[in-house]
Amino acid sequence: MDIFEAARTNNIAALEGFLTPEQINAKDSRGSTALIIATYYNHAAAVSALLDAGANTEIQDTMGNTALMGVCFKGYTGIAKILLEHGAAVDAENGNGATALTFAATFGRNELIPLLLKHGASPLKKDKFGRNPIDYAQLQENPAGYETLVAATRQ
Repeated sequence: MDIFEAARTNNIAALEGFLTPEQINAKDSRGSTALIIATYYNHAAAVSALLDAGANTEIQDTMGNTALMGVCFKGYTGIAKILLEHGAAVDAENGNGATALTFAATFGRNELIPLLLKHGASPLKKDKFGRNPIDYAQLQENPAGYETLVAATRQ
């Protein structure tokens, strides 16, 4: 077992043996860290253990996605809260210029939109295609997300 398998299986006892400066932010063949893997599988205990040990929330995988972007794609509000409490950059951009808010708006993860906005996410930040989260909410026929995002620009 390695740090990646421990994170994937939420094996906290095994994970604790890998929480060294050399391994905490190591990447697997896909460019994922143990933190990205633990968030992908919605393992709050592993995420907390990794963050408490100093895992970097800003490391990007080979597509440029951060752990926060992944949880916004998947819709894991609890994990998003943990990441944001540990200082995850809310407006970090992936290779296409998409942010966590872009993912939440695009995939209808409307419970995450107010949380991201509260932490300073910009509903007007454009990606490399010239679209912002409001545009994606509209394109994906997500009226609730669209309304929340538009209302945020009026405040």
